[in-house]
Amino acid sequence: MSDELVFYGNPRSRAQMVHFLLEEMDIPYRMVVVDFEKGESRQADYLAINPMGKVPAIVHRGVTVTETGAIVAYLADAFPEKGLAPAIDDPRRGTWLRWLFFAAGAFEPALLDTMLKRPEAPRSTAGYGSYADVLGALDTMLDPGPWILGDRFSAADVYVGAELAWASMFGAPGIADHPRIAAYVERIRDRPAYRKTTGA
Repeated sequence: MSDELVFYGNPRSRAQMVHFLLEEMDIPYRMVVVDFEKGESRQADYLAINPMGKVPAIVHRGVTVTETGAIVAYLADAFPEKGLAPAIDDPRRGTWLRWLFFAAGAFEPALLDTMLKRPEAPRSTAGYGSYADVLGALDTMLDPGPWILGDRFSAADVYVGAELAWASMFGAPGIADHPRIAAYVERIRDRPAYRKTTGA
């Protein structure tokens, strides 16, 4: 079993979030670019890694991990010396997990519905309520700030912050109406690892 960390991604995808984390952690990894134009994400060798044919994915110590939030949590826990995840017995662990899952389960679907101009699902049906509800919740996430865990930057900021930065870049409505969120996005964009992985 190899300790090599192999990262499968494409710069024009959600894989940028994992790339951002890997650079924040300053750990060795081998990046394999999955070329969408050549159909590499649908070829048998890649489908054996991720049957969804999506990036990102990682293989580490014989384990394959897919889904951006899961990869972020896995890496932060696999390298505890980097200090990007609260320990399992740290009360802040609950807050950290809360916002990681919120990014995947509430923010992203609400954002996609809004950006694709889909009809809004009934609040009683949609687990995220509405896009406005999601932004309001994210605003409370930053109390007191400046990061999700207060003064401590963590892997949750990588995931949530990169999603918000992506949404802002593509003109998602409402972000500018929340000054705390807008300022948070700028703090994320100012991080050297973010700039390195986005070319900003």
